[in-house]
Amino acid sequence: MASPSVTKVALVQMRCGPEPEANFAKAVERIRDAAKRGAQIVCLPELFRSQYFCQSEDHTNFALAEEVPGHSTKALDEIARETGVVIVASLFEKRAAGVYHNTAAVIDSDGKLLGKYRKMHIPDDPSFYEKFYFTPGDLGFKAWPTRQGKIGVCVCWDQWYPEAARLPALRGAELLFYPTAIGWHPAEKEKYGAAQHSAWETMQRSHAIANGRYVAAINRVGHEAQAGGPGLECWGQSFGVAPSGEIIAKARVEQEERRMAGVNWQGEEEE
Repeated sequence: MASPSVTKVALVQMRCGPEPEANFAKAVERIRDAAKRGAQIVCLPELFRSQYFCQSEDHTNFALAEEVPGHSTKALDEIARETGVVIVASLFEKRAAGVYHNTAAVIDSDGKLLGKYRKMHIPDDPSFYEKFYFTPGDLGFKAWPTRQGKIGVCVCWDQWYPEAARLPALRGAELLFYPTAIGWHPAEKEKYGAAQHSAWETMQRSHAIANGRYVAAINRVGHEAQAGGPGLECWGQSFGVAPSGEIIAKARVEQEERRMAGVNWQGEEEE
């Protein structure tokens, strides 16, 4: 168990542009900044290296994929070692020819890649055509013993399934991360937007209450359009939840932010 008992967690809410290396450089800058401000665990949004490409079914997007471990995890290993923080990073994994995953890498504060989680629940909805790109995960739900406590990781659409939170909690995870890319369809926002966001937030809070665990949901921000479509307005509002269901940290709708939440491993939240 980490000492002191209160661990500072940074939720990096960022705008993702069309250039992967620029996004990666921004993410590294945010990790370093969070570490300077006392963060001990940092989580990045889902598929942070690119814009959310699953808005369309386009074979050229497979060029964005990489091996995990690979060049991104190698660079993040070095950043973790340099800053002394645990990093949770969501990547587009090329497992083999024709087999791809939506994968989160877990890197300990000494720079060791502890393992990875491959997204299990894959959506296929308008502007969320993930089944075209991702094979469902085959690694199961895990809990990793980092130097800052035991954590579990799910990815975005997993959030709608109670068992996805329950299984890492049963394995001892004290904090559950949900790197996410979610937003409004512009044509639906006025009528359904408030209800859609409320459902998303309510689900994370329910996971915290049902399992007696801290939960952190990390989203991107900004309008992203591909293939001439209307795009998605990513709603930001990354947040952390205490085991009581209380929101203890929350970012805004339209701004890039780094929000900090204090996790007390004895079961109390601290700002």
